[in-house]
Parts: sequence; structure tokens; C-alpha cells
Amino acid sequence: MDNNPIKTQTPGTPEDAAPGGLEQQLQDARDQAEQHWNAYLRAVADLDNYRKRAARETEHARQFGVERLAASLLPALDGLELGSGAADQADAATLAEGQRATLKLLRKALEAAGVDEIDPAGEPFDPERHEAITTQTAADAAPGTVLTVIQKGYLLNGRLLRPARVIVADAARP
Repeated sequence: MDNNPIKTQTPGTPEDAAPGGLEQQLQDARDQAEQHWNAYLRAVADLDNYRKRAARETEHARQFGVERLAASLLPALDGLELGSGAADQADAATLAEGQRATLKLLRKALEAAGVDEIDPAGEPFDPERHEAITTQTAADAAPGTVLTVIQKGYLLNGRLLRPARVIVADAARP
């Protein structure tokens, strides 16, 4: 008689029910656990690589984000340097023409960078885009209308970069 309880089997135990028995089920579970572990390790490595790549791209964008703007400003800088060098020999009309050309280059560069000008002369005052310096009585303008633009404002890709500084028409007083 065998006194070892581990080897004792009774009919109808799970070992008899499944072909391959518990050993096969255990091996299948181990294989599946290993597959899940490998998938987890790949996901962790992919996430780590993504974080490193995102950090590199962010640093690159920070360092070189203004590259296009800087490149488009260089012709204006060149024009100013040429004008400064020729200021002693040039007449006022030539200098004024050079100044207008340089201003045109600067505006073109800013426009290419997504900077739009706010010049609200004659428009209704908008506190979201304009900064009122003072008010002035004007018989020929409706109250709340921008009379004079002291300093133009600018938008950067639709976002206010600097408000326009203006003088606003006030209601006429009797």
C-alpha cells in the first residue's frame, strides 16, 4: 500500500478531466505571462524613447524656433547697415527711399512670421486690442471712435502681442 498522499489520485480529479492535465495549463499560463511581460517591457521602452524624442524636439524648437524670422530680418539689417555707411554721401531723398525700403522688408519679415499690424484709426475703440492713452473731444467723430493711433498694435498668429495705443473720441460737452 502506498502511503504517499501526493501520488494518490481519485477518479474524477482535474488531472483526468483535461488532456495534458494541470501541467499543460500551468505551462500555457506561464507562456502567456511571459508574452505579457515582454509586451510590457516593449511598451515601457517605447514610452521612454517617446519621452526622449519629445525632449529633443522641444529643445530643438526652443533653440531654432525663430530661425525663419531671423533669416527674414537679415535683409533689413543689411539695408540699414548700407544706409548708415552711405549716410555721409547720400542726399535726404535717397536716405528716405532707403528707409522706406527697409521698413517694407521689416513688415514683410514680420508678416511671414505671423505678425499682423493693428492700425485702428477711425474704428470703434476695442479694449481687447487697444489701449486708450487719453480721450479727446471731436465734433466730427462718434464717441468711442479711435481718433489717433499713437503706437500701432500687433497680433501674433491671432494672439495680441501688443495693443495699439490710441486717443479716443469723447462725447462733445455743451
